[in-house]
Amino acid sequence: MKTSNKITLKEKISYGFGDFASSTFWTLFSMFLLYFYTDVYGISAAAAGTMFLVARLWDTTNDPIMGMICDRTKSRWGKFRPFLLFGALPFTIIGILTFTTPDLGPSGKLIYAYVTYTLMMMVYTAVNVPYASLLGVMTKDTDERTSLASFRFIGGFSAGLMVTATANYLVEYFKTTGDLASAYQKTVAIYAIIAGVFFVLTFIGTKERLDPEEVESSTLKEDLNDLLKNKPWFIMLGACIAVLIFNSLRGGAILYYFKYFIGDQTIYFFGEVSQGALSAAFMSSGYATSLLGVIIAIPIATRIGKKNTFMLSGFVCAILSILFFFLPPEQIELIFIINILIGIFSAMAFPLIWAMYGDVSDYSELKTHRRATGLIFSSSSMSQKLGWTIGGAISGWILAAFGFIANEVQSDESVLGIRLMISIFAAVGVLISIAIMYFYPLTEKFMKEKVEGPLEAARAKYNEITS
Repeated sequence: MKTSNKITLKEKISYGFGDFASSTFWTLFSMFLLYFYTDVYGISAAAAGTMFLVARLWDTTNDPIMGMICDRTKSRWGKFRPFLLFGALPFTIIGILTFTTPDLGPSGKLIYAYVTYTLMMMVYTAVNVPYASLLGVMTKDTDERTSLASFRFIGGFSAGLMVTATANYLVEYFKTTGDLASAYQKTVAIYAIIAGVFFVLTFIGTKERLDPEEVESSTLKEDLNDLLKNKPWFIMLGACIAVLIFNSLRGGAILYYFKYFIGDQTIYFFGEVSQGALSAAFMSSGYATSLLGVIIAIPIATRIGKKNTFMLSGFVCAILSILFFFLPPEQIELIFIINILIGIFSAMAFPLIWAMYGDVSDYSELKTHRRATGLIFSSSSMSQKLGWTIGGAISGWILAAFGFIANEVQSDESVLGIRLMISIFAAVGVLISIAIMYFYPLTEKFMKEKVEGPLEAARAKYNEITS
C-alpha cells in the first residue's frame, strides 16, 4: 500500500501538542523539582540527588521495554497512538501527587518522594516513548521528519516558556490563600490537566502511515542484538546523554543561582526587581529564544548537515557557558544576554537529534531487514533520561559537596558550587557531546547513497513478494 510521505500543517501542529504536554512536566522536573524537594518539602540535597539516580536508573531500563511493547502492539489506532489516549489520565493524577507534600517525618517524606517520583517516571515513559516513536511511522521522508521534529520542539519550548513564565507567579498567587507547599500542588495541578488534554489532542490529530506489511516480526533477543550492533545508535546515545547533562545542570541550578547569588537587583527602567521575578524572566527568556533556535536549525542543517549543526551549537554553548562563570551579579543585563544566546544555540540540537534517530532507525532496518521503530526511539528517550539522571544526581551532590543548606545564607564555597554548576560543569557536558558526535557516520550524503536507495529497493521487493 502506497501512502504519501507529506504531512499537513494541521498534523504537524497536532504532533507538536504532544511535546507541549511532555515538556510541561520536563520543565517542572528540570528546573523546579530539586528546589521543591530541598526548599519546600525539606529533603536534603544529597538525599534528593541519590533519589534521582536510583529512581531514574530504574526508569531508564523501562524505556527499551516500552519500545518493544509498542513495536508489538496492534490496534485499530496503530502501534503508538493508543498509549497517548490511555496514558493521559494517569499522567495527570500522578503528576499532581509528585508535587503533593503529606505531613510525614524525614523517612516518610523520602519514601513518599521515592514512590511518587518513580511512578511519575514510569507513566512518563508509558506516554513519551510511544509519542517519540510516532515520528518514525508518520513519514519516511527525512526532510519531513526534520520538520516534524521542529514542530515537536516548538511545542516543547512553548510549554517550557509557559511554565517558566507563570510558575513563580502562580505559586505566589496560591500562597496568599495557603502555605507554600499547597501553592506548589495547586500550580502543578493546572499544568497536569493541560498536559493530559494535549496528549489527547495529539492522539486525535495524528496518523500512523507505515505499512503494517513492512514490519517483520522478531524476538526480543533479536531486537536487542540488532541494537547492540548498531554503531550510530551508540554514538547518539552517548552524545545525547552528555547534552542532557549540560541542560540538567544549568536548569537545576537556576533557582538556587538567583536566590543565593544574584538576589534582588535594581534594573534601569524597571527599578527594584525581586530574585523570584528575575529567575522567572531568566528561564522564560531562555525558552522564548529557544524557539528561534529550533526554527533556524532546519536551514542551517540543510546547508551544512545535521551532524555539523549539532557540533556547532554545542561548541558555542560551551564557550558561552564558560564566560557565564565570570559574570558578577551586578551584570544582570549581560547575564540575560548570554542566557538568551545559549537558549538559541542549545535548542538547535534538539530537532536534529530526533531526525537523526529516524535515520538510525532506517539504517537499522537496512542492516537487519527488520524495523524496530519503537525500540530505536525508546533508546533516544532512554538517553535523555540517563543524561537527566546523571545531571540531576550530580546537581544534588554538588550542592551537598559545597556545603549547601536550604533556606540559609550560603557560604562562599556553597555559592561557588552553584556558579560552577550553571557554567563550567555544564560546559564540560556539552564538550563531551561534541567529541562523541564527531564519530557519527550517518551524514546526509551517506544516507542518500548508502541507505535510502537500497532501503526503498528492499521494501519494494518485500512488498512484491508478500503481495
